[in-house]
Amino acid sequence: MKVLVLGAGVVGTATAYFLVEDGHDVTVLDRQPGPGLETSFANGGQISACHAKPWAAPHVPAQAFRWMFKPDAPLLFKPWRWDPPLWKWGMRFLRNCTSERVHINMDRTLRVALYSRAVLKALRQKTNIQYDQVTNGILHIYRTTAEFTEGKTTAAQLKTLGLPQDILTAAECVRVEPALKHVAKTDLVGGLYSVDDESGDAQRFTVELAKLASARGVVFRHNVTVRRLEAARGSVTRVITDQGEETADAFVLAMGSYSPHIARDLGLDLPVYPAKGYSISVDIDNPDAAPTVSITDETNFMVFSRLGNKMRVAGTAELAGWNTAHEPTRVAPLVRNAKSLFPEASAYQTLNAWSGLRPTTPDSVPILGTTPYQNLFLNTGHGTLGWTMACGSARIISDLISGRTPEIDLEGLGLERFA
Repeated sequence: MKVLVLGAGVVGTATAYFLVEDGHDVTVLDRQPGPGLETSFANGGQISACHAKPWAAPHVPAQAFRWMFKPDAPLLFKPWRWDPPLWKWGMRFLRNCTSERVHINMDRTLRVALYSRAVLKALRQKTNIQYDQVTNGILHIYRTTAEFTEGKTTAAQLKTLGLPQDILTAAECVRVEPALKHVAKTDLVGGLYSVDDESGDAQRFTVELAKLASARGVVFRHNVTVRRLEAARGSVTRVITDQGEETADAFVLAMGSYSPHIARDLGLDLPVYPAKGYSISVDIDNPDAAPTVSITDETNFMVFSRLGNKMRVAGTAELAGWNTAHEPTRVAPLVRNAKSLFPEASAYQTLNAWSGLRPTTPDSVPILGTTPYQNLFLNTGHGTLGWTMACGSARIISDLISGRTPEIDLEGLGLERFA
């Protein structure tokens, strides 16, 4: 079967790889000059099933309101902006801010994340793909007792859903990550350790996987902008691009935050809104003072990952539409917290600041699977967990196109849940 994959980020590239492995004739279209150059380019680097707790929760509306006028807040949005897509998305978000919805959405997210983590491990064993991977877990650190208590409550919920985590004292956190020694006594109350989670360079992974896919016959057409999809009699018939049209037997929409723009022409309402995140990537000058385990700072909503001789620091979320411009006030907290937590790891002279748009749904669950159009499949809306969920989501889409039943239950993962 001829399949067109729209998008060459980590999600789209992984989809193309699994499709060609299943014997399909695959072409990937992307507007960038190479794979993984947008949202996948410089994210936090974590394969983090442990981050399955959804953004929408009972305490979040009040917290977000308090942060509205704080330019460097971890979550920033300005509801007074003329932004109907955000308002519509926000109403759906608020409907998910209940304890019942938190449990349902956590279960759905974790189902995909755990499956995807297993698919990635199998892929690595099969291909020996290299991407600065670190497979010794993710350590969550807490600065206050109240936050640690809340973290342990979340850990208990995740455990019932299949993800155990170790509860650590401050001293035990240092044994897992010695680079935290200088903050253990004064600024650390405890931690949670997700032993089976991982980290790695998502962009490097995407590039290497694209090479493997190309060697198997996938055609990557870069510098091609998708304009719209056209359909007739319940099926997509062609893709219109800035360089002409493309036809196929099946189409996969994996364009991240831009997926709603393309789906809209077909009358499909994808509740995906971009949450702009920031990162810095700094050279490691003192390896002994840099983290060897990927760290999540739960107090400051930031993550730290060791990627070869660099340290990636990422965090913050800004709901400001499809604006990719850098705001220095959003970068400053990353630098400040990195210097505080790992002061001797780097001279912090070259920051390589970056921002990207993470395709976020109101319930933090991706949109996977079929559509009312029999040959159009969705693989989008992964939010901050696109790298975590990429391989599993790709395997699911390839199974569906190949006529197989996916290995996990797809209940609650499709677009129909927003009907």
